[in-house]
Amino acid sequence: MAGTDQDIPMQPASVDIWDKKYRLKTKQGDPLDADIDGTCQRVARALAEAETTAEQRKHWNERFLWALRRGAIPAGRITSNAGALEHKPATSTINCTVSGTIVDSMDGILEKVHEAGLTLKAGCGIGYEFSTLRPRGAFVAGAGAYTSGPMSFMDIYDKMCFTVSSAGGRRGAQMGTFDVSHPDVRDFIRAKREDGRLRQFNLSLLVTDDFIEAVKSDTDWPLVFPINAKETGDVDVDDAGQVVWRDWPQHDGYITRDDGLVACRIYGKVRARHLWDMIMVSTYDYAEPGFILIDRVNEMNNNWWCETIRATNPCGEQPLPPYGACLLGSINLTRFVRKPFTDQAEFDWEEYKEVVRVFTRMLDNVVEVNGLPLKQQRDEIMRKRRHGMGFLGLGSTVTMLQMKYGSKESCEFTERIARDMAVAGWETGLALAREKGAAPIMEERFEVTAEMLRKRPEMAADGWKPGQQVPGKVLHARYSRYMQRVAEVAPELVEQLAESGSRFTHHSSIAPTGTISLSLANNASNGIEPSFAHHYSRNVIREGKKSKEKVDVFSFELLAYRHLVNADAMPFSEDPATQLPEYFISADDISPKAHVDVQAAAQKWVDSSISKTANVPTDFAYEDFKDIYLYAHAQGLKGCTTFRFNPAAFQGVLVKESDLAGTTYRFELEDGSTVEVKGNEEIEYDGETHTAANLFDALKEGYYGKF
Repeated sequence: MAGTDQDIPMQPASVDIWDKKYRLKTKQGDPLDADIDGTCQRVARALAEAETTAEQRKHWNERFLWALRRGAIPAGRITSNAGALEHKPATSTINCTVSGTIVDSMDGILEKVHEAGLTLKAGCGIGYEFSTLRPRGAFVAGAGAYTSGPMSFMDIYDKMCFTVSSAGGRRGAQMGTFDVSHPDVRDFIRAKREDGRLRQFNLSLLVTDDFIEAVKSDTDWPLVFPINAKETGDVDVDDAGQVVWRDWPQHDGYITRDDGLVACRIYGKVRARHLWDMIMVSTYDYAEPGFILIDRVNEMNNNWWCETIRATNPCGEQPLPPYGACLLGSINLTRFVRKPFTDQAEFDWEEYKEVVRVFTRMLDNVVEVNGLPLKQQRDEIMRKRRHGMGFLGLGSTVTMLQMKYGSKESCEFTERIARDMAVAGWETGLALAREKGAAPIMEERFEVTAEMLRKRPEMAADGWKPGQQVPGKVLHARYSRYMQRVAEVAPELVEQLAESGSRFTHHSSIAPTGTISLSLANNASNGIEPSFAHHYSRNVIREGKKSKEKVDVFSFELLAYRHLVNADAMPFSEDPATQLPEYFISADDISPKAHVDVQAAAQKWVDSSISKTANVPTDFAYEDFKDIYLYAHAQGLKGCTTFRFNPAAFQGVLVKESDLAGTTYRFELEDGSTVEVKGNEEIEYDGETHTAANLFDALKEGYYGKF
């Protein structure tokens, strides 16, 4: 937040967003945070209150403030709401939640709508899996009718979210996930082709390893749904032509084997490659659905023995179990660059690791002031004490170090950033467990089951047998795939974690950090991303304004270069005196494979997941695009998302002036005549000034005048 050695003046857009979103004010709108450092002081003081003695509170208040001034940035909900209870009593400090499993009944569906409304009202984002609902046209015995299917129920959640977020002045965030083997999967893939539909959702497919293999071998792919226990006599479960056995998030009410697999009726088959092409065309044109490799998510989950993950938070960086919740924070990597833009440029690794240690304790304290609205959510976060520390400004930082984002050296740098964060974080998790106690789940004892031994055959080799009791801390440290990887570089640490347990079950996660990067980090690049561009526009929601507002912004590295090296430097300049160095690249200059390579370098050491978007130019060839998800799978990712500017489909949050200038929007007037304008031109309409692109999008999508 505030600075170290080379403070770059804050750009007006950054100060404005901080003032509108994170600055604490009275009900009358009077500021209580004097400046950005005042926000730091409030947050540090509030989180130090979780310490047990006055002496500890004073010491950690100072240390937390030190870390906040040196690059630690708690996520938006913490920065906005920590220490604000008197002014905002019904808000949460938690960014990420996942709904309880939506049970396939009208009561189950509407109960989760109600819970989601309370969660969104508290300021949290929420994710749900909708493929637990039976397919369109299936018979509902209790109603004596046929169901309209999961997509129709998603519309209810969509309208609820828009209504709740409109009332609160902050856009609600939702993730809808859907199994690639569900009979209605094609409807899910095409859902957003309808103007205005499901716009309060990000959509992601749950893609299995079996499906990837079917695509590679170009075989048929069965579309399936579990068989209700009441139908036991109707289907021969031993007939492989009618039934497949597979993992399913629910067992109650379904036919289940001892090894945990559920019997699923085959509704039909589709050519896997045909379904894959449908996914990729939709992603190319509409940037959705995203792609969650759900088998890998569960295989690599630290809580592999007691959780089945089927959904993520709205941006995908936190795969969570039913009622799971996770708080977030990011470290601004630009704060640790010494002598930027010179041949002597270097990264201060020791200060970085110390900020990680202090920030780990700070984020752990957020659990005590979580403010979650549902008891199930509060119980879940107190039992496991998950948090997701990540970083922002990676693209800006590698530029300041004279590296090109996506190059081999930038990938090696990224891996070290993630590895050092992991080791320092787990060292602190061990120290906190010894000082304050491990997360409760660590001391719980779990019965060894056939399912457990199926998932971890090495347990049988170690002598574990069904029926024995094993502590959570052993299952976590010794048998989680991620901790086994940490043991390759820190074996003694992991062995101590198996003996003492950790203060938390999960430590790392890389969030998109869009608004905190723009505001508190002076528009350092988002999360793990390169800078979108070095001068571009951001579309922001203003309460009371009828369309989104276009705000001009500059990348942090451009501001820094102008401040420290050449005040006249500009992107795309043809004058040698004002040109930027060749290592100044942005999202469109980077191939999709290079985007994946950077993500893969970090994912090795991130125990949750990473929100990452591979931006590609509008004119990027589909043939070069279509295999990006297969490459992501091969590189070990847990998920992948792409974005290509397509004005016929929607207007993105980040836009380049050249894209707007090159796009013509046609408006039909009341008298039937039409007017054509460029996307960056301003239009007077309904008493306000709008850019043509934002007005067109607001009218087409149906949100005009509803913020």
